[in-house]
Amino acid sequence: MMSHLIAIALGLAIDRIVGDPPNWPHPVRWIGTAIRKLTNRWNHGPNNFRNGFLLLGTIAFTVFLIVYAFVALAYSVNIFAGIALEALFIASGLAQKSLKDAAMDVYNPLMNKKIALAREKLSWIVGRDTADLNESEITRGVVETVSENTSDGVTAPLFWAFLLGAPGLWLYKAVNTLDSMVGYQNEEYEKFGFASAKADDMLNFIPSRLTGFLILVMTENKQTLSLRQRFAKWLQDAPKHPSPNSGWLEAATAVQLGIELGGVNRYRGVESYRARMGTSVYPLEAHHIHEAVSHMQRVTIGFFILFALGGVLLGIA
Repeated sequence: MMSHLIAIALGLAIDRIVGDPPNWPHPVRWIGTAIRKLTNRWNHGPNNFRNGFLLLGTIAFTVFLIVYAFVALAYSVNIFAGIALEALFIASGLAQKSLKDAAMDVYNPLMNKKIALAREKLSWIVGRDTADLNESEITRGVVETVSENTSDGVTAPLFWAFLLGAPGLWLYKAVNTLDSMVGYQNEEYEKFGFASAKADDMLNFIPSRLTGFLILVMTENKQTLSLRQRFAKWLQDAPKHPSPNSGWLEAATAVQLGIELGGVNRYRGVESYRARMGTSVYPLEAHHIHEAVSHMQRVTIGFFILFALGGVLLGIA
């Protein structure tokens, strides 16, 4: 237990400082290549619904098994080799620094009134049209992305690392990658991607709600609401989101910052309405991006401390 906790702590530190250097090989790219090849082979004919489950099982089991084998082999050499390799696997599956960097790439030109550049940088991290967005809408796009990905990219992988070590983290990453590639509600993937989308929802169910809870209790509430009032608004707004998990992050962020998230987005010129969450006590401005990043960093530390203490107590028991 202690070796895994040390590996997780080291992995968090490495990700916080180093992140994902763009020229380094990354396991997600390899997973994506495998998914693409199997999708081309299996996503056709009358059995594509069944084949979607086959894809999920093949990718998730293979990734888990490979990481487990490497980590077990390293621990069999000695505990220090095991901790070092597991920490590297964990670091490569987290997104603290990359998420912060992506947000600040939009924040910096926005603060310098370089709106066109801010729109371009935002288009790298969201699927919505960005060409005509003003400062408020650019800020909303970044805040929603950082808030949602605090769970998807940081605390949910950590949750599965605490439960199952680096193999558990990469099991989660495999399913999350599957969802991002085939989990669409459209004609091409509605049946084939069903299993991957539902598996991702299940794996994120607890981490998303726990992360939203930590946002409410560990960050400053700009409206000076009582804890009871925060929870009431959170519970009221979170289910409005079309995702069963993302709303718990975005609603918590909106409550704490005193802002309104959601509204009208455009995707390839087509309008899509997202239910509004939070109350617009303050207009959305660039500084809210910095505050959302601060939420992510603070909650990540809180999430680690919470599970580390639980692991130590479990070990003692």
